[in-house]
Amino acid sequence: MDQPEQIRANEGKELEIHVNGKKFIRIPVKTHLIKREDRMIDVACTYLKDKTAENDIVFITEKIVGITQGRALPLSEIKPRPLAVFLAKYVTKTPAGIGLGMPETMEMALRECGTLRILFAAAIGAITKILFKRKGDFYRIAGPKARAIDGPTSGTIPPYNSHVVLGPAQPDKVAREISDALNGTRVVISDINDLGGNILGASHKDINLDEVVQILKDNPLGQGHQQTPMGIIRQI
Repeated sequence: MDQPEQIRANEGKELEIHVNGKKFIRIPVKTHLIKREDRMIDVACTYLKDKTAENDIVFITEKIVGITQGRALPLSEIKPRPLAVFLAKYVTKTPAGIGLGMPETMEMALRECGTLRILFAAAIGAITKILFKRKGDFYRIAGPKARAIDGPTSGTIPPYNSHVVLGPAQPDKVAREISDALNGTRVVISDINDLGGNILGASHKDINLDEVVQILKDNPLGQGHQQTPMGIIRQI
C-alpha cells in the first residue's frame, strides 16, 4: 500500500472523528475536474489504486458518479412545468444547498420520482410542518432520488454552477464495480452535505451504513471548490 502523499483535512474540516467508541480518519482525495467523458472506474483507479489499506472504506460522492453517467443537465435545457414552479416556492432553502427549491430541480424531481409521489410528499410535508412543526417529511417521502438531486450554488465549481446533477443510476452496481477494480476494497456512494446525508450504494452487504453516515456526518469533503469528490475512511 502506498500512503496518500498528504493526509490532511480540507479547510474548516477535521481529519479525525470518534464514532461508537472508535477513532477514524477521513482522507480527502483531490482529483481533476470530473466530466461526463470520464469513466468512474478509471477515475477511482487513478486516484485510489494502491492507496487503501485493509478494512478501509472508500467513499465517493453521488455527484461525480452522476456526472460520469451523463446525469448533469444544463439549466438552459430544463423547462420547468408550472407545477414545478409552484412547488419550488414552498421548499425550505438551507445553507447546505438549494435542494428542490428552484423550478429546475423540482422539475427533475417530478421526472425522476413521478408526479404523484412528489405531490403526496408535498401534501404530507405541508401538513406535518403546520400541525407538528416538523421538517423533512417531504424529502423522506419523496425518497433518495429526490434527495440526491443537486442544484447549482455560488460555491459550485464551474461548469456545474449552471447545472442540475441527478443522483447516480444503479449506485450499488457502481460501488461493486469500483470495489472489484480496487482489489476488493469496500466502497460506498455517499450523498452527504452540511446538514447530514445518506448512503446511496454499497459494494458489500456487511458495511455498517449507519456508522458510515455518522463518520461522514460533518461532510469532510466539503461542497464548494475543494475538488475532493472522494475519500478514504480508515480506523486508527
